[in-house]
Amino acid sequence: MLSQSVILITGGTGSFGNTFVPMTLARYNPKKIIIFSRDEMKQWEMAKHFQGDARVRFFIGDVRDRERLYRALDGVDYVVHAAATKIVPTAEYNPFECVKTNINGAMNVIDACIDKGVKRVVALSTDKASSPVNLYGATKLASDKLFVAGNAYSGEHGTRFAVVRYGNVMGSRGSVIPFFISLRDTGVLPVTDPRMTRFMISLEQGVELVWHAFDDMVGGEVYVKKIPSMTITELAAAVAPECRCETVGIRPGEKLHEQMIGAEDAHYTYEYPEHFKILPAINGWHDSPERIKDGKKVPEGFVYASDSNREWMSREALRAWIEANKHKIGAI
Repeated sequence: MLSQSVILITGGTGSFGNTFVPMTLARYNPKKIIIFSRDEMKQWEMAKHFQGDARVRFFIGDVRDRERLYRALDGVDYVVHAAATKIVPTAEYNPFECVKTNINGAMNVIDACIDKGVKRVVALSTDKASSPVNLYGATKLASDKLFVAGNAYSGEHGTRFAVVRYGNVMGSRGSVIPFFISLRDTGVLPVTDPRMTRFMISLEQGVELVWHAFDDMVGGEVYVKKIPSMTITELAAAVAPECRCETVGIRPGEKLHEQMIGAEDAHYTYEYPEHFKILPAINGWHDSPERIKDGKKVPEGFVYASDSNREWMSREALRAWIEANKHKIGAI
């Protein structure tokens, strides 16, 4: 599907974009991948890795700027919407800015994609959008709802929208693994709460979920990858077993455990071998056989949360992952 196509990724200089671009170039050989982002220095650094590859283009712009999006989307077939204000405490202390990017920006992307005739759009979401307790999660829930409803707005234009949702991305810039690695020499790791659990996913798995969404979507689906959980203390012990943990308390807006599917969504959720799919509650789309395909409906009241997960990552598995990826942890 993506072969010989034109793909644009918003927020493309982030951790996801730095993994999505080389993987997609190698797998699908698209005609062009456009990196749309607002930080020219990050674009400059990223461009060095693709020097001489005419398939990779860079476009300075902000999803808050609707007119710039319209210009960037000329001739684009597929869009990955990865741009977001996503650091939980930053969103709590800068709520207006978070809303402008995560909600207003989503509306701009939807309108521009419909009007410019984009075929399919996949928006990246987060576990924090399920039963949100912080502003980041609340804005991403609103964004998810906007992208689902965008399928009704597109009408005869035919643009399809879907969402992918996953948890803590291992080793990404600003995440806990590179943070703990940087503190090894101090002998102390600050742990918010020893009971805390998180979902664990690699960037490569995130990219594969987006590919699957592009291929599978009819419109309005929320794809949730099946991934393991880990306690924060086990994670700390895997990264730096020589360090002691010091409890510092939960940060503003932070959850003790993360959730990707709430009980309220169970009525619309179907299970597949490697993922779940939450179908849209609106327009009767949740009863659509072409969306359900071979899925099995989950039990009433089903919850997919990091503390009650059936799959757990061991210290040994995380150490093996760190060893295999040490050259890029925290770099992207």
